Amino acid sequence: MPTCSGSGCTARQVSYLPNGPRFPPRRAIQRYVEKYLFNPVMQTAIRLGCAPRIFALLETTGRRTGLTRRTPVTVATDGDVIWLVAEHGWGCGYVRNISAEPRVRLKIGRYWHAGRAVLVPEDDAWRRRAAIDRHNGWLGRADGVFFKVLGSQPMTVRVDLAGPSP
Repeated sequence: MPTCSGSGCTARQVSYLPNGPRFPPRRAIQRYVEKYLFNPVMQTAIRLGCAPRIFALLETTGRRTGLTRRTPVTVATDGDVIWLVAEHGWGCGYVRNISAEPRVRLKIGRYWHAGRAVLVPEDDAWRRRAAIDRHNGWLGRADGVFFKVLGSQPMTVRVDLAGPSP
């Protein structure tokens, strides 16, 4: 309960927390910025086909609802294999969706590609991400800086492509 009433209260007196106001954890701030700022912009750019090819739109099927879920990700291509690293491992919704239904689609450039995703938890995700960043040039390295700062428990995901899809 607040320690005072009326308009003469100070912020410290009204605080319900014993040590004053607390700020949201870094992960909550990051999630908010990604969800409402970065992801919508990247999704639009990828949908229009004008995003750099290091970014792709990963389409999964929701594990509970069965609805389509789309998430922008950073990828590296190696023939018919696409590599990506989930920034928070099992904390990423698309990783949990892939574990329930491994069929995915990726939009790279202007084309959709169907594939089967495989979670590779035994892979060294930090090393894989560094390789992806090197593969993608200066833009990949710039994106990798944010990944290194914000990543918590990354997990490697391999997508074996089946070919272009409609």
